[in-house]
Amino acid sequence: MHAFDVLGDPVRRRILELLADGEMTSGAVGEIVRAEFGISQPGVSQHLKVLRENGFATVRPEGTRRLYAVNSEPLRDIDAWLDRFRRFWTPHLDALATELARGRRQRRLRDADEPPRSTP
Repeated sequence: MHAFDVLGDPVRRRILELLADGEMTSGAVGEIVRAEFGISQPGVSQHLKVLRENGFATVRPEGTRRLYAVNSEPLRDIDAWLDRFRRFWTPHLDALATELARGRRQRRLRDADEPPRSTP
């Protein structure tokens, strides 16, 4: 399965978002995903299996629990593929950052010119 096919599913993307914060048990992942997407526990297990089999997640047993974590290698591959397209949005984001900084500077200057407000 291609990386974008794996990530094309919103449930799998959400699972990776959850795992990005650190290891989670399959039960904890399942509880959140079932509440948000209304899918069954076997459905969540299938999504975890797809992530695991395609290298996006790792699993390790800890007693009776299974702890899942993000495997960053496939994400680095996607990032490398996206590099060729960054030129389309990077200048726009740089321009936005410049405008935001200009607006903050103008507010600071305006606030510095205003006399202090007195409170009754």
